[in-house]
Amino acid sequence: MHSTFSLARAARLFLAAILAGALPLQALAGLMLNPTRVVFTKNQRAAQVELINSDSTPATYRISLVNRRMTESGEFTGADAAGPDDRFADAMLSFSPRQVTLLPGAAQVVRVMLRKPASLAPGEYRSHLHFEKLADTTGASSVEQQGAGAQQIGVVLNTLIGASIPVIVRHQTEGASVTLGALDVQRGPAGALLSFQIGRSGDSSVYGDVSAAFVAQGGSTEHVLAKAAGVAIYTPNPLRKASLNLTMPPGVTLTRGTLHLRFRERAEAGGAVLAEATLALP
Repeated sequence: MHSTFSLARAARLFLAAILAGALPLQALAGLMLNPTRVVFTKNQRAAQVELINSDSTPATYRISLVNRRMTESGEFTGADAAGPDDRFADAMLSFSPRQVTLLPGAAQVVRVMLRKPASLAPGEYRSHLHFEKLADTTGASSVEQQGAGAQQIGVVLNTLIGASIPVIVRHQTEGASVTLGALDVQRGPAGALLSFQIGRSGDSSVYGDVSAAFVAQGGSTEHVLAKAAGVAIYTPNPLRKASLNLTMPPGVTLTRGTLHLRFRERAEAGGAVLAEATLALP
């Protein structure tokens, strides 16, 4: 059911995902997923996701489909029932396997299949493929096993690790456009923070990289102050509020110049600039 990877290959995949900015935070605890999103377009009917146990111990993962909504701040909340603007994809998706146990450095391909209803309305549909690492109870003792002589009650806690990736189905969509606005720089003891808003319009989600650069007045050199990779705004949300911590290079001050904020396609999609905004700094 699974193929074994060398630890060296797992390490290379881990580093590549970090450099691409696409690795879920949960991967730092031993779970890696590749790719980190699945998009079905046109007549595509199947896709696959590689699940890698990058930990040093065997692990069992349970796989499921869940529905979630994105807030304006980019957080996800569970959705037990579809609202009037929600378009979930779970009813037309299937996957296998549903649970797998992997040795350290081993991987499993999870196959995702799509079957569109004949009466499917045009639009973008989304659900999330969730990977949950089950608790390892090996060697754990229960409260009853503590014994009355211990004069105490112990509780054994096992941390559950989970990661989710979006599975998007686009059916006869026309695309989306992006805007950037409401730029504001706030300065404090910890440094400068750029807050802004990303606007989305159209019938599809948007996904790309954000960067902030500074050009001093009368100068031509762009100093890149911050980058964020893999930023998404999912339908039906028209807006996402975000911020970037700005890091100034030596000898450069964030005054008397122009701040450039850009939203680009991911490099694998071409890297074109989809939106740009500027802020003049006194």
